[in-house]
Amino acid sequence: MIILLKILSFTGLVLTVVPSILVFNEIISFEMYTQMMVVGMLLWFASSPFWMKEKKL
Repeated sequence: MIILLKILSFTGLVLTVVPSILVFNEIISFEMYTQMMVVGMLLWFASSPFWMKEKKL
């Protein structure tokens, strides 16, 4: 389960970094950029808190 959450989190991070490069090089449109950024943001914030929380002693 943790591995799946990490994969989703890192996919979300990729979806927030890669579109910036693609729109800068005019490979994708600005509308596609914003959609990919929103999906990446939602993936990251929905999955990362579950595997990044501190372990209790």
